[in-house]
Amino acid sequence: MDLNLFLFCQTQTECYQIFNLNRLNVLVGLIIYGALLLWFIYHARKGKQLFIRKISGLEAIEEAVGRATEMGKPILYVPGLATIDVISTIASMNILSQVARKTAEYNTTLLVPNRDPVVYTVAREVVKEAYTDAGRPDAFNPDSVYFLTQDQFGYTSAVCGTMVRDKPATNLFIGYFWAESLVLAETGATTGAIQIAGTDSVFQLPFFIVACDYTLIGEELYAASAYLSREPLLLGSLKGQDWGKIIIIVLLLLSSLLALLGWNKVVSLFNIG
Repeated sequence: MDLNLFLFCQTQTECYQIFNLNRLNVLVGLIIYGALLLWFIYHARKGKQLFIRKISGLEAIEEAVGRATEMGKPILYVPGLATIDVISTIASMNILSQVARKTAEYNTTLLVPNRDPVVYTVAREVVKEAYTDAGRPDAFNPDSVYFLTQDQFGYTSAVCGTMVRDKPATNLFIGYFWAESLVLAETGATTGAIQIAGTDSVFQLPFFIVACDYTLIGEELYAASAYLSREPLLLGSLKGQDWGKIIIIVLLLLSSLLALLGWNKVVSLFNIG
């Protein structure tokens, strides 16, 4: 019988595995991580101010919406070209909700062209709900959230046409993008709009960085909904994740040092086999 397993035996020959001690480190990690999440969510709900470092791209959204309002021009929000099951698209919907709420408060026109039919449906409901939450359900224009085409560069051409014709004061490119990223960003730059981009695609980030005023890089995209809404559940989850990462980094550095000093048993802490 394997001593590394807890076994429940009905007979001498029939046993069932209950727990694998080789994966005990995973259980301990999950317990610590879960405790951190619950701890920070609890304190956030109690009203404690949780520090989140300043993210310039998100701070600029308020200014960008105000600029569009003063100029009497629309805001263009492009939620990426991926489907709704992509995590960056879900993050984009959360940011869209906050942007829509601000445009509702300022009575600013919001344009949201979509490539995917499901994303279009979700985006429309998100914007509609944001206008309702802002107390302006009558200001919601169903035609402001619209479907274009599923063709990648057909969609890109249509969005570029909107930027050239309507000249939005602010362009937001938030989501997952492919080869069309530079085309969109460069076209928007020629119109003089403030441009804020965000994606977790490492291949498209360089293009957004050089062509946009602000860029959300990687996990900044995921943190945006908590950053903008300041909702306790989201803030607590974000802080718990950050502390979890800090603990992992400290453990990795400490174990690396111990391994260099010859204590190789520390490697077993990270064995999940």
